[in-house]
Amino acid sequence: MARRRKLYEGKAKILYEGPKPGTLIQYFKDDATAFNAQKKGSISGKGVLNNLISERIFTGLETIGIPTHFIKRENMREQLIKKVEIIPLEVIVRNVVAGSMAKRLGIDEGMVLDRSIVELSYKNDDLGDPLVAPEHALSLGWVTEEELDQITGMALRVNDFMCGLFYGVGILLVDFKLEFGRYIDGDGEEVIILADEISPDTCRLWDLKTMEKLDKDRFRRDLGRVEEAYQEIARRLGVLPKGGLEVVK
Repeated sequence: MARRRKLYEGKAKILYEGPKPGTLIQYFKDDATAFNAQKKGSISGKGVLNNLISERIFTGLETIGIPTHFIKRENMREQLIKKVEIIPLEVIVRNVVAGSMAKRLGIDEGMVLDRSIVELSYKNDDLGDPLVAPEHALSLGWVTEEELDQITGMALRVNDFMCGLFYGVGILLVDFKLEFGRYIDGDGEEVIILADEISPDTCRLWDLKTMEKLDKDRFRRDLGRVEEAYQEIARRLGVLPKGGLEVVK
């Protein structure tokens, strides 16, 4: 499609103006960052795979009534999405102790939690996306109490769906990050919808049998075989292009 005006470039994606008011084009890059961009690199084909994986998950979520910003995939690297006002919170759902939670609490990775935990962090790279309590989000006016209830409820429903989806292909969903935005629907009402992406960039995904990491931790921790891990997730979800990524490079 014809290139449109760039509106924003982040660490993993670029947003362009969409073909109609209220829409954007989301372009997935191969760039990879970790530790608030202190570590930078590139994962070959990541943008294509994340686009396809995110499409698969978002369309599945729509079927169970989770409203999302996804409209359609335009090509191998671009999606047409709804324009939203992003809420400045990252919503983290944890099923297994890993990553920053393990480090913060001094617990070995791999402990299965008795119940899923929903954490909030303030979206601010300069501050390192610090954890915040719900009271911070409410008192600082980032969300209303009703919005926070909706976000928490949707996050847990997303978790239920994704746990089943990944378990069905032999993958343990350890934890993941979500972002939400405010959107004006066709009736002129402001609603909360799921935004951003869901991919190995934003999830921790372990093989159920071997506990091998199949996500961006392979890049963060210099484990190697990063491209293969992303391709394995796409293959198991049935979205890896026929002939592999060579056909779309």
